[in-house]
Amino acid sequence: MRLLLEIAYHGAGLNGWQSQAGGNTVQDFLEKAFHALGEREASIHGSGRTDAGVHANAQQAHVDVASGRFTPREWLAALNAHLPPTIRVMGLREVSEDFHARFSAVGKIYSYTIWNSPMTHPMLADRSWHVHWKLNPDSIRAACSLFEGTHDFAAFSARRTKEPEHTVRTIHRIEAGFDGPKIELRFEGGGFLYKMVRILAAAITRHAAGRCRLEELTTRLRTGAPAFCHTAPACGLRLEKVLYPSS
Repeated sequence: MRLLLEIAYHGAGLNGWQSQAGGNTVQDFLEKAFHALGEREASIHGSGRTDAGVHANAQQAHVDVASGRFTPREWLAALNAHLPPTIRVMGLREVSEDFHARFSAVGKIYSYTIWNSPMTHPMLADRSWHVHWKLNPDSIRAACSLFEGTHDFAAFSARRTKEPEHTVRTIHRIEAGFDGPKIELRFEGGGFLYKMVRILAAAITRHAAGRCRLEELTTRLRTGAPAFCHTAPACGLRLEKVLYPSS
């Protein structure tokens, strides 16, 4: 039986999604929970990676388990009893065997939170980027519009390896929401490169602070060089939703 899990986690103190030798990742904790419940060979397949410190409201992952041992509702309760409080399986359902959490996805939605004030807010200390520069809302909207559409984002992503990489991606929309000093950037796209959302958030923010011109960002977007060398902190980023054909 193949199960699809919807997972929320507070990324502060975790080493990201993907399993590592030192443990302390979301994937490690989930697999340990399944192993403790008798599924010794259970292997979790996520919709994608999130880095250390990044949060998720609805990460998706699938796992194959023996049929008939538990109902989905029983699995949900049992798994959460074996997980740390910063990780929770929020939903769980059976899916077909040809479903894959990563390869069946058609897009993702991320949000990035900025706290724009001289003083940080203690309740958002590990959930936002504290930016003390004064940010221009119109400049934020202009930079968001620049990055929408299909582009080569080579200059606005980081490389995992030295191997050639296909860096063309489509961003359907980038929305900016303003609530006093709290600014929410919402990115919806067909797929994102390594650290792409955090680098775009940094580019948008630095333009809004008057630290780089829109023309400079346009040139980097068109030519792929030079690479934008600023990356927003991980703590402001959340994976909000993974999109599938039926969603």
